[in-house]
Amino acid sequence: MVLCAGMFAVAPAFAQPASGVAPPLLPAGPAAVDMGSVPGAGADIVAVVNGDVVSRADVDNRVKLFALSSGLPLDPGVLKRLTPRITQQLIDERLRLQEMQRRHIVVGDQDIAAAIKDVERRNGMVPGMLASRLGSRGVELRTLIDQIRVQLGWIRVLRQQVGPQAEVTDADVAEQTQALKSQTGQPEFRLSEIFIPIEGPQATGETQRFVDTVIQELRAGAPFPVAAAQFSQSQTALQGGDLGWMQPNQLDPEVARIVQKMPVGAVSNPIKVAGGFSIVTLRAQREIGRATQSLLIVRQAFLPFTARLDPRAPTDQQKQMLEAAKVVSANAKDCPAIEAANIRYGSTRPADPGPINLASVPPTLRAVLEHLPPLHASQPLVAEDGIALFMVCSRDDRVNVLPARAEIADRVANERAELASRQLMQDLQRRAVIERHT
Repeated sequence: MVLCAGMFAVAPAFAQPASGVAPPLLPAGPAAVDMGSVPGAGADIVAVVNGDVVSRADVDNRVKLFALSSGLPLDPGVLKRLTPRITQQLIDERLRLQEMQRRHIVVGDQDIAAAIKDVERRNGMVPGMLASRLGSRGVELRTLIDQIRVQLGWIRVLRQQVGPQAEVTDADVAEQTQALKSQTGQPEFRLSEIFIPIEGPQATGETQRFVDTVIQELRAGAPFPVAAAQFSQSQTALQGGDLGWMQPNQLDPEVARIVQKMPVGAVSNPIKVAGGFSIVTLRAQREIGRATQSLLIVRQAFLPFTARLDPRAPTDQQKQMLEAAKVVSANAKDCPAIEAANIRYGSTRPADPGPINLASVPPTLRAVLEHLPPLHASQPLVAEDGIALFMVCSRDDRVNVLPARAEIADRVANERAELASRQLMQDLQRRAVIERHT
């Protein structure tokens, strides 16, 4: 069983991501991607953006990256429907890169290396493992580097664009806090979104078909954060689509209407909103000012594999690690025992991931932790690179009266960044000279 798929994304424009237990970066099974079977594969140029070329190789590598990170065997028909949107995404990235260059914003190699190192750290990888893993699946590391470079640089562009408004004042926070107090007892929703813009009235039908394809893949098991990071044109793409906790009056009226009827875990049908379509998933629901928040102190042990797991043909070492994990699970009676196991089996992951807000961890892991009694080890959780065990050392359930100041400030800042991003992208697209080659 794979714990959860990860995502290739960096921090949001102004907020910082919460700490927690990182899931494995890639799913267990390699996605079946035969680019030779995709119609049009092999053509050298697919678009020219203000003189800059988007090549077929660029598109092919980005399609491979999505297929690999989703873990799904995407057939040629699906790939054909995804390719136009991936092409548009690469065109938009060229526009963002050109705006970075116009503003003399440089994202250095050290910044890129630090971002990749952070991805590896959050996913329990030793330095260099990410490049090796991508290469073994036929994905050039340059594909990820280019994506990270634009993400980091666009954050700096937005900071310049928003200017003094990027600073959230005490008055801003007080206004939002008062608004929340007035809604105590009303529902709020933990949402993730994918926003797909419509590039002109003539593109409505094509965009609708693409959105339907994305929803089909999500319902087939593609991780929502991966699809958001690859396809969403909202600023939340940098967070895997995470909107955080939202009140109905903060949402588009049609989104609010649909969300209030959705069960937790559901993925919506396409929702027509201003400028495009939204896909949302409801991750949790609670009442404002009355929700119980669970804060956990956790220890984890990781028993690494020396080779990537093939579930159909596990190696002797992998079988031995599974038996060892079962012994640890049966015999560990306290958190120091989990820490000792983490050291004994040569894990590169820290035994202490830091305090965990149960609501903020991936759903698969949350399902394990929320029902795990304190000082009882979990069953072994098998991923492609090893086996994880968890133990809850202590649990603090408390009524969450209102969000902390930092959470409110992050929400205000990100709303401003989202507005600035959409306005600036519309301006760049309007002024651009784009030639498409079919």
